[in-house]
Amino acid sequence: MKRRDFLAAASSMVLPLTVNGLGLKAYNENSKLVQSALATNSLEQDKILVIIYLNGGNDGLNTVIPIEYYSEYFNLRSNIAIPENRVLPLEGNLETGLHPSMDGMRNLYNDGKLAIVHSVSYPNPDLSHPRSTEILMTGVDSNQYSRSGWAGRYLQDRFKTYPDGYPNDQMRDPLAIQIGYIDTPTLFGNDQPMNVAIQDPQRFYSLLGNIGEVSETNLPCCDAGDMISFIRQQQVLSVGYSNEIKSAADKGTNLGAYPAASLAQQLKIVARLIHGGLQTKIYYVEMGGFDTHATQVGTTSLEGVHATLLKNLSDSIAAFQNDLILQGNENKVIGMTFSEFGRRANSNASKGTDHGVAAPMFVFGSGVKRQVVGTNPNLVSDLLPPIVPWDKNQNVKMQIDFRRVYGDILNDWFGNSQSSTNSILFKEFDTISLFSETVESVSSGFWPDRNIWSTGRPPGVNDYVKINNGHQINLGQNVTVKNIYVGSGAELSLMGNYKISTTG
Repeated sequence: MKRRDFLAAASSMVLPLTVNGLGLKAYNENSKLVQSALATNSLEQDKILVIIYLNGGNDGLNTVIPIEYYSEYFNLRSNIAIPENRVLPLEGNLETGLHPSMDGMRNLYNDGKLAIVHSVSYPNPDLSHPRSTEILMTGVDSNQYSRSGWAGRYLQDRFKTYPDGYPNDQMRDPLAIQIGYIDTPTLFGNDQPMNVAIQDPQRFYSLLGNIGEVSETNLPCCDAGDMISFIRQQQVLSVGYSNEIKSAADKGTNLGAYPAASLAQQLKIVARLIHGGLQTKIYYVEMGGFDTHATQVGTTSLEGVHATLLKNLSDSIAAFQNDLILQGNENKVIGMTFSEFGRRANSNASKGTDHGVAAPMFVFGSGVKRQVVGTNPNLVSDLLPPIVPWDKNQNVKMQIDFRRVYGDILNDWFGNSQSSTNSILFKEFDTISLFSETVESVSSGFWPDRNIWSTGRPPGVNDYVKINNGHQINLGQNVTVKNIYVGSGAELSLMGNYKISTTG
């Protein structure tokens, strides 16, 4: 067995175990070794990230509908298109709407607590499920590979000696929790998973809390001994953490109602643990079913598999956010969705969509400062050219590299240093100003060009603008912004008798 595979399995295994014929028992929760590892401190105001994986590749164009290009949208997918008069409108965003089953997320948007990041992908995309999933989870280029995940590398960098000496006075709780049985590469560190995987707190505790001691001597040599030693270390962590998880679950309460959907029940556990004071930094949950090659819609386009998936997603996130508000915890939590790829712009004859390139991501929570990053894909100029002339399939091209979203979360939500984030993501990525009211230039060019701005769209009346050093921005129109700062070595060039009005 490869060491990475072994570590992946070992992080969340149900005990007892057998390795190379040697039976093992876990440490009891009353073990001196476990008790000595338990800590007494907590950091009440630390920031939390909830990651929601949409397994299968979500159809972005039927999720976030480009109303301004509705005729092109309808022509590309007439057999699954949402009727224009049923698209949910967004306050202050007349050109964009949501699928009619997404009332909950529409309300979050209207309350300023949901961001839409348009056309997210990566260069030279791979449209196979396993490889593209791996790329999104590990945060690499399409021609690179990594044993660790982007969030796992962040946790490894922040808690450098983990798992040695954990739990401790500074961090007594799991660094990350995944709801489910199989570890995600997202949370892998350099040598081991950085997370605990659970189904629910009570069951996790009952599995690990009532088992006996194990001898700490007479280990076999070499790899077998190393693996058994590693298992024992993980057992100490798991039992200690199960005690803390159960304690948080007992203290925590869900103050809001949740639907019966699987995602909602996962998020219900997360909210309960947060309310119970667990200091875990990252939670990971998922829902499947998004690989909609056929029968994506039912008798009408308003019903069917995709409509049900989006309703469950929207209702679950809305219930979770409401619970956080009632608990008084909404300011310390943000969430994000991701899927391995989007679907094609054109539908197929089976009332479905095949694997495509770019699709929107959502980021939600009161900490979000920017509600739209990028623009609706223009369903003429923002479609990739066919690889061969007879290929009639159409793909939405990338506007925003997914690692720019990760970078803003690491830098501006968790407060990570830019140099550390560059190392975690293997290179530097421009901000998307997700947690800032300031739009920055990322290159030189003309003001209306979306590609020169951090937000992937020209600044608006509610934006502060910063033109960064070395950039020249050419202005050929009147504009209104809150304020504008031109850095040393930067230039704002008026192409005629135009005016910049400031309101801030």
